[in-house]
Amino acid sequence: MEKLSEEKVKEALRDLEGWSLGEGFIYKEFSTKNWKETLFLVNAIGGIAEARWHHPDLEVSFKKLKVKLTTHEAGGITEKDINLAKEIDTLAKDILKR
Repeated sequence: MEKLSEEKVKEALRDLEGWSLGEGFIYKEFSTKNWKETLFLVNAIGGIAEARWHHPDLEVSFKKLKVKLTTHEAGGITEKDINLAKEIDTLAKDILKR
């Protein structure tokens, strides 16, 4: 998988609400109602990440979950990260309905 240029990453992020560019990764912080909802979201993301064999870094706290995506083999952000971010957003919308 080929590493995307910073310009291409920024272009892709325009279609990903709430995702930001870090140094070599993209990330988003999700707010949840409680610990139970946070864990449910973590486990759901874990399931699709394992199915795609693409594993994000997750920072878990009581009512927040931060997801960071990068493709280690490519040394940066690839289409694989963008695609997983889209899947995570779809999943999170279903789980975090308010």
